[in-house]
Amino acid sequence: MKRGPRPRYKSLVRSGALDADMAQAEAVNRLQRLHGDVISYARSRGGFFNRRKPPKGLYLWGGVGRGKTLLMDLFFNNTDVPAKRRVHFHEFMAETHERIAAWRAADDKTRRRHKGVNRKAPDDPMPPVALDVAQDAMLLCFDEFHVTDIADAMILGRLFDALFAQGVVVVATSNRPPDDLYKDGLNRQLFLPFIDLLKQKLDILELTAEQDYRLAKLEDAPIYYHPLGPEADAAMDAAWTNMICGARERAEEIRVKGRFIKAPRTARGAARFDFAALFEKPLGPADYLAIVRRYGALFIDHIPIMGPERRNEAKRFVTLIDAAYDARTKLVCSAEGEPHELYETGDGAFEFERTASRLIEMRTADYLAAEHETAETRAEQSASSGVVI
Repeated sequence: MKRGPRPRYKSLVRSGALDADMAQAEAVNRLQRLHGDVISYARSRGGFFNRRKPPKGLYLWGGVGRGKTLLMDLFFNNTDVPAKRRVHFHEFMAETHERIAAWRAADDKTRRRHKGVNRKAPDDPMPPVALDVAQDAMLLCFDEFHVTDIADAMILGRLFDALFAQGVVVVATSNRPPDDLYKDGLNRQLFLPFIDLLKQKLDILELTAEQDYRLAKLEDAPIYYHPLGPEADAAMDAAWTNMICGARERAEEIRVKGRFIKAPRTARGAARFDFAALFEKPLGPADYLAIVRRYGALFIDHIPIMGPERRNEAKRFVTLIDAAYDARTKLVCSAEGEPHELYETGDGAFEFERTASRLIEMRTADYLAAEHETAETRAEQSASSGVVI
């Protein structure tokens, strides 16, 4: 039986993988209490005479890079319950809309057979959708809880009310306090009851860590290694180990327009790819945009010097670097040469000069200190300025 996040956090501090931080330690203590409550609740759940209410979840918010993802890792990985799930919030909402559409497309006979159907309102998809979610996960952990889409905003209250009725425990991280969710959104007054529901069912805790955790890790070592070889590989491994602070890596899938991109190595809000996996496959701008907005730090191994025969790979590389630069995603990479040497001849070589310049700028302290832009922050900025994207 895992003992919860606190022993693991203390172990990482003792080993030097993490610096001690009072705000993080306070959040770990709160997550440790929740761990105990969730374990007890899971043991009693399902009993015939069980009247136990689910424990209150936790909404952990704070600035970028303060360690929210790290703390979520510690909690999720060290809490053993029969059914748990961790998912990016907007991926979860995309799945929810698909579930709702499938329910509405089902025939009456199929609906009636579903155990979650509300007999008084058999056309309401929320109870059966919530039951399906609850059967997959009684502990539901959300990364990057943001609300910018009106279609999401208009169903969240009913959806979460149904999830809580099924006894689901929710833990979420966000850059915003609940009161700022869907700020300035269309028909926001209809969204306000959902904020009240969150405050009722989740404890709200601001994480006020002293430093930008992600930036501090990247400042500990160079972030561009060349030429390729054992030394560069070892340096990349060391930088990756330093970045993820003892986390267990996991593979993730990123949903893009109904397709999935596999990220084979992810941890602590960072992802690591080999050059071939990103650029020798037919990926496009939407794929790269999804990747750089999903992860605050991107590691790319084994970037070769590319000639005319690799113009397609060079074009994809340019597309990713442009997307990463615009999103202020941090980049750590190993390459066969300096940026200006990577693509000197071939179709598009002149345009590649801008990419080389950006690669150099992405190594500067000013770039590393810039706030990472997610899809949600871009949508929020556009909404506040009246721009439609």
